[in-house]
Amino acid sequence: MKHLLTIAFLAIAVVSTSAQGIYNFTVKDGNGKDVSLADYKGRVLLIVNTATRCGFTPQYTELEALYKKYRTAGLEILDFPCNQFGEQAPGTIEEIHQFCTANYDIEFPQFDKIDVNGPEASPLFTYLKQQQGFKGFDTSEQMGKLLDGMMRKRDPDYDKNPDVKWNFTKFLVARDGRIVERYEPTEKIANIEADIQMELNPVLSTIMARRSVRHYLDKPVEHEKLALIARCGINAPNGMNRQPWIVRVVEDQKLIADVTDVYKRANAEQVSRESGFKNMFRNAPNIICVCSPNQGGDLDAGLLGENMMLAAQALGLSTCCLGGPVRFLTSNPDARFFLDRINIPEGYRLNYIIAVGYPDEQPAARPRDASKVEFVK
Repeated sequence: MKHLLTIAFLAIAVVSTSAQGIYNFTVKDGNGKDVSLADYKGRVLLIVNTATRCGFTPQYTELEALYKKYRTAGLEILDFPCNQFGEQAPGTIEEIHQFCTANYDIEFPQFDKIDVNGPEASPLFTYLKQQQGFKGFDTSEQMGKLLDGMMRKRDPDYDKNPDVKWNFTKFLVARDGRIVERYEPTEKIANIEADIQMELNPVLSTIMARRSVRHYLDKPVEHEKLALIARCGINAPNGMNRQPWIVRVVEDQKLIADVTDVYKRANAEQVSRESGFKNMFRNAPNIICVCSPNQGGDLDAGLLGENMMLAAQALGLSTCCLGGPVRFLTSNPDARFFLDRINIPEGYRLNYIIAVGYPDEQPAARPRDASKVEFVK
């Protein structure tokens, strides 16, 4: 067990190759010295372009409050003064820093002045904009409506490009280097703080980072990791501790290949349209089959699956919950050997399949409708 826990803790620290892009950048501090962003690996970052003579300048007070509150928990705020918006950051970096310390008592790192747009734009901000483009101002708010109107007068299509639009635009970076969110200057600090709390808490950040991945590396998952995932699954809550589920973790690559051959014969045209098709389980090297009793148990099985998918995320893996392969396996007689091989007991049915593997893509989060949630007080 100690060996399994050691593997788990090591795996949680693994970052994806694409997420490490932020750590390849070097910036200059207020003294002109090079600073590698790799120095901030493992910390949550809020990167801000600032100005000292802007209507949003008082946000320094709120930013410093965030820094004091969460610094010991792992937050860093990186301040990059920029004079591109209304020339509202005049003076040298020394003068800017003196102003900020004297008026707002800031303690978070303040770097040299930069451009965030145009031919001289900081490579760091070019990268940030690529990862999180402009999503629009909230025009239901007065200031958002004002900024939108001002920008649209200058350029009717201003919202079609990812450029930074004004001072105090903020980018939130997760502990593993993913650029998880962009905030326009009108965003309420309370909303930003909630997201920071999500990223600082390892459980919450795992929940927020999980995506349904449909492209995987051709690399089987280690048995020890699969065992940990299954262990987390069967520790899910369930009614009266009946534990009605049956779980089958498939490591047999030949079995996956053999049933995929059946699938390809039955779906030749569809398979021919899928570039890079490897197997019927979204090309995942391993799958987890979850079975429920013929009568009931679906809720418990769902809780089990969520536990396993979050455990996989924490171990540096990705997942996708699949229903299509279940329908094929249970309806095609030629695929019966697969169900026989995974040994589903009498009185149980295959409920769903979880594809699991090392991701070969980093899909962005899809919007969630917060209006679905109401608080009854």
